Amino acid sequence: MRAGQVLAGFGIATRIALIFADLDLARPDPWLTLRRIGAGLAAPDFGNPAALAYAAALTVAFAVCGVFAGALAGFVLSLGYGFAPLRGFCILIRSVHELFWALLLLGITGLGPLTGVLAIALPYAGIFGKVFAEYLAEADPAATRALPRRTPPLSRLLWSRLPLALPELGAYTLYRLECGLRSSAVLGFVGLPTLGYLLETDFRQAQYGAATAALAVYLALILPIRYWMRLRLAPLWLVAGAWLLARHPAPPMGDGALLRFLSDAVPAPLRMGDWAGLWPWLSRLLGEQALPGVAATLVLSQLALALAAAVAVAGFPLIVRRVAGRAGALLGHLSLVLSRSIPDYMLAFLILQVTGPSMIPAILALGLHNGAIIAHLMGWQGDALTARLRPDAPRGLRLAAWELLPRMSGNFFALCLYRWEIIVRDSAIFGLLGIATLGFYVDAAVQELRTDRAVMLILVSALLTLGIDAFSGWIRSRMRLSAPGMRRAEPETAEAA
Repeated sequence: MRAGQVLAGFGIATRIALIFADLDLARPDPWLTLRRIGAGLAAPDFGNPAALAYAAALTVAFAVCGVFAGALAGFVLSLGYGFAPLRGFCILIRSVHELFWALLLLGITGLGPLTGVLAIALPYAGIFGKVFAEYLAEADPAATRALPRRTPPLSRLLWSRLPLALPELGAYTLYRLECGLRSSAVLGFVGLPTLGYLLETDFRQAQYGAATAALAVYLALILPIRYWMRLRLAPLWLVAGAWLLARHPAPPMGDGALLRFLSDAVPAPLRMGDWAGLWPWLSRLLGEQALPGVAATLVLSQLALALAAAVAVAGFPLIVRRVAGRAGALLGHLSLVLSRSIPDYMLAFLILQVTGPSMIPAILALGLHNGAIIAHLMGWQGDALTARLRPDAPRGLRLAAWELLPRMSGNFFALCLYRWEIIVRDSAIFGLLGIATLGFYVDAAVQELRTDRAVMLILVSALLTLGIDAFSGWIRSRMRLSAPGMRRAEPETAEAA
């Protein structure tokens, strides 16, 4: 399969998506809202520093405890990742977004610390299980061959592969802590008391100065994370986070919450013993909610992927010193860091206040966030590539257009296809903001206490994500594309400030 065929296919899909996309500006006067937000940005209101500090501390605590719980569970899962049922379990739990996990857990653990920790830990356990298994498998086998032939498998792991893989396991865990911090902030949008909760509350009350202060505190946490979150300090952060969450009050859920949830998750006809009514119930749910939600999710994700690709092509030269100069590369690096550090869900919520509830906020947020990640990886590789170019190679935009982009085109396709599955997964949750993707119907089912419908729709979302991931992998294999070192680069460069 050639690059031109893939481009043509995605171009046609993007044109079709434009036909069906909701791109209307619903706000009667977006400029008025924009001016008010601008006034808030110019004058942040830090009038309640205690609340900001406590929300920031909880944001870090949820992230640290959730990520390390996920890492521990993921390490255990990685030991049996070659076992197909266990591998399938990891794939399933990581294909469900943290916000969907939080919505389900609210009915079991309530609006308390355990919900936030588990909402992060569950999908991250699946991610850690896959990545840790790969790191352990890639460890130099020479140490294993040096052990006696009858050495038990666990001893072989502990004394040969694990010591060699530990630096990579630690680096990836630190990278995931940055991702966990974004996830923790976003969990505030379902009511958990993180910085995202303050941001949403202040924006809905038109207190833009206070919202700007919450956003500033969040950026002050995530931008320098590689300086304050060190592996040797991780035990200290973990103990402090667990202590803080243990002291945070959790509303009682009453006895039998888990059993009630499990019972409610069974389709209604089966709960009533009406096996004949299962198919009409399922077909009505699929036809009236799942299929429209899937269609809207695919439309949104396709347009977001196209925008992400455009942002990546336009953005990667900004951090190549031979293209932008030293000062320009510094400014370009700062702009890409800001674009990828703000969670796409939070960014969409901010844009939504100006444009109103259409697909525009989600497209812009997903395109900017994912495009900045791809641009940073390409820019980092392009900057390294310039050192190997001939002395008379051009500079500036001609260098980016005629030398760097053609050389990195294969890697560009691979990175876009890698991010496609993530874009689809995130597109589904934007329904919580009122966009008619799968998340919209999941949220409606949760609000109506129809747990069976919510679980079924979340399962559809997971299957859609897995389908796109498999399709993306098929395209990459046909194009013979890979992004070697992408996973290894992520902890160091992909989303680090």
